[in-house]
Amino acid sequence: MRARSRKNLVVVVLALLVGLAWGPQATAGDSMPQDPPPTTETTTDEAAPAASGTFRNPLNPGPDPFLTYANGEYHLATTQGDGIRMWSASSLADLLAADPVTVWTDTDPSRDQHIWAPEFYRFGDRWYMYYTADDGVDEHHRLFVLESEGDDPRGPYHFKAKLEPPNHVDKFAIDPGILQHDGKLYLAYSGLNEYQHNGLNIAPMSNPYTVSGDAVPFDAAGGCPEVREGPAFLYRNGKTWMTYSACDTGKPDYQVWMMSLPEGADPLVRENWTQHDGALFSRNDEVGVYGPGHHTFFTSPDGTEDWIIYHAKNTSENTYTHRTTRAQPISWNDDGSPNLGRPLALGATLDLPSGDPGSGNYWINDDGRSSGDGTVTFEGNWNSGSGCATQCFWSDDHWSDEPGATATFTFTGTRIALLSVEDTGNGIAAISVDGGPEERVDFHGPIRTGETVHYLSPRLPEGEHTLTVRVTGEHNPDSGGAFVSVDRAEVYTD
Repeated sequence: MRARSRKNLVVVVLALLVGLAWGPQATAGDSMPQDPPPTTETTTDEAAPAASGTFRNPLNPGPDPFLTYANGEYHLATTQGDGIRMWSASSLADLLAADPVTVWTDTDPSRDQHIWAPEFYRFGDRWYMYYTADDGVDEHHRLFVLESEGDDPRGPYHFKAKLEPPNHVDKFAIDPGILQHDGKLYLAYSGLNEYQHNGLNIAPMSNPYTVSGDAVPFDAAGGCPEVREGPAFLYRNGKTWMTYSACDTGKPDYQVWMMSLPEGADPLVRENWTQHDGALFSRNDEVGVYGPGHHTFFTSPDGTEDWIIYHAKNTSENTYTHRTTRAQPISWNDDGSPNLGRPLALGATLDLPSGDPGSGNYWINDDGRSSGDGTVTFEGNWNSGSGCATQCFWSDDHWSDEPGATATFTFTGTRIALLSVEDTGNGIAAISVDGGPEERVDFHGPIRTGETVHYLSPRLPEGEHTLTVRVTGEHNPDSGGAFVSVDRAEVYTD
């Protein structure tokens, strides 16, 4: 089964959201932050750890994330389709509210469409941006690399080269990643081989922009036949760990598998790699996480923790939409292998990476509880309950289809994001800040999902503000109703 045309479907959703402007180790015994307890068992005072040292996912509404920490900031890129954009922030907690910088668009018609899965690495005093693009035909995807003008991952960049192993000229290729092993560079990617249409391949490189030999194909395990993609690497305990995603990313069973290579072994000899049994990271139905994968790894600012950044969905439907970027810490097993744990619930409160300067971010739940200086009040007829379970923050939300009904968040900060349920029976809301002009926002979606980023406010002066959500009673022709859902607000104070 071919799986890659799926990324085309994210472009419209991402364009709408963008238009809103918006290593070393953790020990094997480290505990994972847990999801909030049921709302009936928690008081406001017990609701969360200190807001300055925590964050909640998602970090971005896009898929296929790559993140690194450099020059005092986190830098994140996700698949955008029409170009390469980057979000940068001094704290992981601020990435969702960061303003994107467009670092690359192309005018060459052979590679200016379906731009996917950018990854960027510093070699010497330059950054190299690896990505895949085509001319509008999925099968024409090829690999390319850009080179920065200076030592800033945000560029500016210039086009450097097309990346093609001699035995893979003019063939389908996606998801480039760089393997660094025993002082040498290798291009790892997903593309045609004798095992899968989207199979793993590794080729030698003489420098960051030149492939110097044939690609070696790998028959990697994966629990399903159709896809092996998104290779990502960890280096520790005398081995190189190659992790990769398997299955079609639209499926809820999209998951992460792994192979390992000892130090000193040639990565171009397939027999030198050891296949590890079973999925390393996969769906977690108990907390509503499906299809986790297309990941990379990053190190905490102080170099003491390893983290995974990945995309996942909170619907079990087979769909390429609603794949959002999330991050969480990983640990290491006694045998030296990485332990990715299980994907945590969207909205779970996690401690920030060690050395992260922190942020004053806090949440406001629809029932009025908040981890900071925030409240919400309702006027008109609203329903409320916990029927949305794992698809909602704290497992509850409010919803109404009464024209004129309002929900007003009062908060102290400089920006606010509204995350709530998108559903087949949802309609159009009118949203305003501080009583200003209203913006119409459609809460309808062809598949029910929760904690969808519906609105990100403009940047505001420091101080107290209000965000009002008004039910209009209207809906688009594809919707079966006019309901508007209110679930979580995330407040930013920097």
